[in-house]
Formats: sequence, C-alpha cells, structure tokens
Amino acid sequence: MKPSYSLDDLRCFCTVARLGSFKAAAQQLAMPQSTLSRRIRQLEQDLALRLLNRDAHRISLTQIGHRYFARAAGLFDELQALNDDLVGEKYHPQGKIRISAPINAGKQFLRRVFFDFMREYPEIQLDLNFSNSLIDIEAEGMDVVFRVGNPVVENWIARPLTDIHFILCASPDSDYHNVRSPNDLSGQPVVICHPMTVWELTHHQTGEAFDYQATTGIRAEVDEIQMLTHAVQAGFGIGYIPDYSALPLIEQGELQRVLPQWCSRARTLFLLYRDREQVPLRVRLLVEFVLARFMSS
Repeated sequence: MKPSYSLDDLRCFCTVARLGSFKAAAQQLAMPQSTLSRRIRQLEQDLALRLLNRDAHRISLTQIGHRYFARAAGLFDELQALNDDLVGEKYHPQGKIRISAPINAGKQFLRRVFFDFMREYPEIQLDLNFSNSLIDIEAEGMDVVFRVGNPVVENWIARPLTDIHFILCASPDSDYHNVRSPNDLSGQPVVICHPMTVWELTHHQTGEAFDYQATTGIRAEVDEIQMLTHAVQAGFGIGYIPDYSALPLIEQGELQRVLPQWCSRARTLFLLYRDREQVPLRVRLLVEFVLARFMSS
C-alpha cells in the first residue's frame, strides 16, 4: 500500500529527533525553521499521530515518536551509507568488473593486460569469463566484452583493438602438394573449429576471395584453438588457424602452411562497453587502460 505521508517529511522528523532542536535541524537541512515546523505538523496530520511534544524551551519525543524514530532512523542511515558508497565509487576505483572474452584471444592478447591492470588498481576485482559462445551480455550483466568480428550490440560502443588473420595449416609430415587452389580443398581431411566453420580466404596478390565450408572429410570438430592446433599437428587434417598461433609453429617446423598465397580477410578484435554517460570509474579506467595498451603495441 502506498504510504499516506511524505518520506521526505519523515526524514525531516528524524533529523529533528536526532538533533533535539528545530533550529539545528533546519540548519542541517538548509531550510527555514518555519518550513521545517510546518512539514513536521503535516507528517503528524498525515499519520494522525503526535510525534513531538513542544513547549517554549524544548522539544521531546512522544512515546510513539520514539518508536517511529527508532525504526525510521536506521533506514535513512542505510540510505545515506548507500549514497556515500555510490558517490565514493565515482571518485575512487574499487569494486568488480564483469568481463567476457573469447578463450584464445583472452590468452593471447588480454591476459597480460588484465594482470597489469590488477596490479595498478589493487581494489578493483576482475570477474573474467572466457568462452567462445556468443552469450547474452546484457542478461549476464557484463561490463566489458571482447569479441572477434560482428561486434554490433545495441547501446554498446565497439572499439577496434587489433586485426587477426587465419591461415591454412597441416602437420609437417602430411603431403598436400596437390592442393594448389581453394577448389582443391574439397574432400580433403579437415579439422573444424567452431564458430569458424566457414574459411574465408583471400589471395594476397590478386585479392580474389573464396569461401570454403567443408561438408566432407571432417575428421574432428572442436571449439578451442589449442585443441584445433594439436589435432592438426597430429596429422588429422587441414586446419584454419590464427596466424599469431600458427606462424611460430611453422617457423619451428611443427606445422606446414597450405596454400601460402591465401589467408583470411582481417578479423578484428573489438572492445565493447555500454553506451552511457555514467560509466562507473572502474570500468572507464579499464577501457582506457586496454585502449592505451593496444595503441602502444
């Protein structure tokens, strides 16, 4: 049921009861004493209860006034503490940031950034959620999100961080000399990594584009880059592997490149955060920290 009295009038009453003086309460509330007295009388009329005894020299609480003050004062104290916490949060970096990121991008690009940020801001807690699934970031209450490609989310800002290319690789012992163009991939043994089931290829000289999606020859389907790489190294087929992971292994002789003239179109790693003016200080600091780190790299 909606209360029949003003909560602000109740706050005025609590201030008078705590200070024991209309004059002191009026000064604290920054209102004329006559206005304060009128509002207390209005509260008593609304409640149909007498809360204060007044005489020429002092005020005192009635028995029911004591009961109201004992119950209501704690509520206003709690509200004030909440307000102080919220104000403090605007100016003092502390609290939890919920973050979602793809598993491999998190390991490759973000792990050191997160750890350095935590060292710089020891009172900020990072709740890190690594997954290759496209979760509902609003329903999961995320504050900051990292995604590779297709970053459009309503009411969220997307900032590009770095580009990633995928290349075709196989084990060093396998023979794919007969694969001279993307058309030759059909029927070849492959290892698929979700969600990258379509291999978007571009010839780096001619710009010719070719999309390949295997329907036959699929030896395994995984959802994690490291498992994909291990399966390809073990000789189970061709894999579509990010260059930052594949190139060092190719240099070490642990992978070979298939169709070296072809690679994926650039897929960009994006940073997403809510499009709103009142971004918590801790989130704004993380966004600025991440952007600065990638701009300098």
